[in-house]
Amino acid sequence: MTDQSASDREEEFAIFNHLESEVRSYARSFPVVFATARGAQLFARDGTAYLDFLMGCSSLNYGHNPPELKSALADYIASDGITHGLDLYNEAKESFLREFHETILRPRQLDYVVQFPGPTGANAVEAALKLARKITGRSNIIAFTNGFHGVSLGALSCTGNRYHRAAAGQLLGGVTRLPYDGYLGSSVDTADYLDRLLSDPSSGVDAPAAVIVETVQGEGGLNVAGTEWLRKVAAIARKHGALLIVDDIQAGVGRTDAFFSFEAAGLRPDIVTMAKSISGYGLPMALVLIDRQLDKWEPGEHNGTFRGNCHAFVTARAALEHFWRTDSLAASVREKGNLLKSRLEQIAQKYDPGRASAKGRGMMRGIDLKSGEVAGQVISTAFQRGLIVETAGPKDEVVKCLPPLVIGEDQLSQGLDIFEDAIESVIGSNVNTAA
Repeated sequence: MTDQSASDREEEFAIFNHLESEVRSYARSFPVVFATARGAQLFARDGTAYLDFLMGCSSLNYGHNPPELKSALADYIASDGITHGLDLYNEAKESFLREFHETILRPRQLDYVVQFPGPTGANAVEAALKLARKITGRSNIIAFTNGFHGVSLGALSCTGNRYHRAAAGQLLGGVTRLPYDGYLGSSVDTADYLDRLLSDPSSGVDAPAAVIVETVQGEGGLNVAGTEWLRKVAAIARKHGALLIVDDIQAGVGRTDAFFSFEAAGLRPDIVTMAKSISGYGLPMALVLIDRQLDKWEPGEHNGTFRGNCHAFVTARAALEHFWRTDSLAASVREKGNLLKSRLEQIAQKYDPGRASAKGRGMMRGIDLKSGEVAGQVISTAFQRGLIVETAGPKDEVVKCLPPLVIGEDQLSQGLDIFEDAIESVIGSNVNTAA
């Protein structure tokens, strides 16, 4: 790179470097100024196109600017629809609730009421924990290794990542952390371990208000909980008088094919937290789904100024209407999820298992490269070749693919070709010739 091009780049990012906090992270991995987006692509200011396998960390499951949602929002804005409504009754919220009940809850025989907390996933987790403690009169929460539930203090207490926890600047209590499925190897059933601890009055583990779990740990490294393990954890929570909270913020809204990631296990959680793609358009919106019998809130006991984002209600309703009234999207995700699985396994099998292994579920998959340094080099190389993809895991060693659920197979294959070439470029000398 010439001095002139370096100078140009410095000038391009000058306003960000001067005024934006050092806390920014994704921008450091993808150093261009983006201008527009459509479908599975982001376009830089100079017109360069990038395939987006980050998708707002699964906040854009239907792609960038899906036309059905864009037109619904544009029409609503043009008609002077209410923008912000706190928790006032309004038509946008009414339409969303009716569609959510008719399209999602009733067909699944889920008798939930809907709480609108603040607009983020962490807000939803904070509300869920607070409600569980209120209902049970207990303070302890069971969370799992490599879990990620947000970085506000209550949610951060349930988050395992040491780097994020250290930023709290204070002790993070009220949580007992136990091993996730497979954490101690295939020979140890960690659900049995959980039951043993809760059954032993001298284990030192206080009776919990709730057990909070992700069916697939997105930020934790694409660890997948087995169906039987999830069922056992649900039964153990019930046995010991604890509520089951499923954090479906990243794995839900079709990312694992069904609308809820827990459907395959046949679970009926007491509380479900949702955010990210629930608005369908990247607009801030979060939900706490609460078993009707457990809705013990008093009026205004938990609130938030931006719990009434009517624009998000509009796009969320349009997304449910367009994508979820039939099983076609879920069926498509199953097909593309299998393609993604097959390709990633083929890529990983080129290398020694100690260097690369495929993991994940549905369209929430990636490759564990066993090294954060290697994974970082891979995402940098992929970006240079036109693919945006992120890392996950305790040491950022997993490259995680989150393409839009509506991506065409040609673009999916194109992105995976870039990903494969990037890995080959970084660790190609370590190809497993026996594969």
